[in-house]
Amino acid sequence: MKRILVLILITIFVSCKQEKRIFEKIDFQSEYLFDSEIENKILSDTTENSHFGSGFKYQIGAADYATKGNYKKALATWDLAMGTSEKNYTQSQIDSINGLYKKVNANDYIIEEAKQSQVLIINEAHHSSRHRVFTKSLLQKLYDNGYKNIGFEALTNGKDKDSLLNRRKYPIQKTGHYIKDPQFGDLVRTALEIGYEVFSYEDTTESNGTEREIQQAQNIQRIIEQKPNEKFLIHCGFAHAMEGNYPAWGKAMAGRLTDFTGIDPLTIYQAYYSEKSKPEFNHPLLKALNLKESTVLIDDNGNPMKYKYAESFSDVAVLQPNTTYENGRPSWLFSNENKAIKLQLNDIDISFPVMVLAYKKGEDISRAVPMDIVEIENKSDSTNLALRTGEYEIVAINLDGNARKFQLYVE
Repeated sequence: MKRILVLILITIFVSCKQEKRIFEKIDFQSEYLFDSEIENKILSDTTENSHFGSGFKYQIGAADYATKGNYKKALATWDLAMGTSEKNYTQSQIDSINGLYKKVNANDYIIEEAKQSQVLIINEAHHSSRHRVFTKSLLQKLYDNGYKNIGFEALTNGKDKDSLLNRRKYPIQKTGHYIKDPQFGDLVRTALEIGYEVFSYEDTTESNGTEREIQQAQNIQRIIEQKPNEKFLIHCGFAHAMEGNYPAWGKAMAGRLTDFTGIDPLTIYQAYYSEKSKPEFNHPLLKALNLKESTVLIDDNGNPMKYKYAESFSDVAVLQPNTTYENGRPSWLFSNENKAIKLQLNDIDISFPVMVLAYKKGEDISRAVPMDIVEIENKSDSTNLALRTGEYEIVAINLDGNARKFQLYVE
């Protein structure tokens, strides 16, 4: 008799867990493009950029893929823009490198070094969500060590500035173009949740490259002068994090900031030693080291390997390992308290493919940057959403604009 009762209870429990979702039909306009739409946009673009030529369309395409969370295609499309080559060190060179340097955890090293600085500048490649996730992983400990202010190059500035961002506590579509990437959006959201004061510093004049670096540095200078005893974290793109004499601009933003304030910032460069679309295209140093985590190389004198270009440099080069994937998605998405939430929509009543956008409960889904985005090609496919504990509104929309919404709670 007891065995029968146990079986009945188990059956009831399982059936409750598998209760069918309630889909609500909604009017919804997505700011994000499907993969096929990005592909068509690239193919139909015949314009040439004065600096990058016809490859500029691939740079834009890579950023579009990053914006909607497709890391693999972002890498592949960026490589089409920049070109690839396969280079390797000899075994004797590899042995020499491994003998010269000690590998240390990049997070631990940066947090410790940042204690001695008032300004920390870290860069990203605009097609890499991974770089945004790495900066996010530093936020809490930097805040604990006195960094209360964070500036983002990607924040819209001037007349279109999101002036309510610090009060609202989450980013919206107008907050910044690159910030539409869920990982960038959550970098901003997490900074606000921790308690950072978020500020913009981009140049809004139609200036040339040199003038832009000067204006960015002066905008940051004004914020620092308002809070002379506080610490500042600056997240920028590519070469803006270079100190010394930079060939294209005389000096980049980081070097100009030193000139204007007298502050020597701790500069972190993570955009160079990062993976390509295929491991064989990686920088030979990455292949020689076979990294398992974000890493800084330390020499026998205790000095970090810098990133150098001509007469310019950043203090610390961060080397990023190859990405591993879980159910087709980068494993580093499931860090910073994110959990892998399996999702299958075989019971939804719209045609596929569908784009799934996960919004934090309480945020305006018509404007907010989603917590995660993933595209599902077929009704039988499953995927993982990367979400923290909490309540979410999930929107699924197809190419015809048909949208459904349902609720999801992550324990």
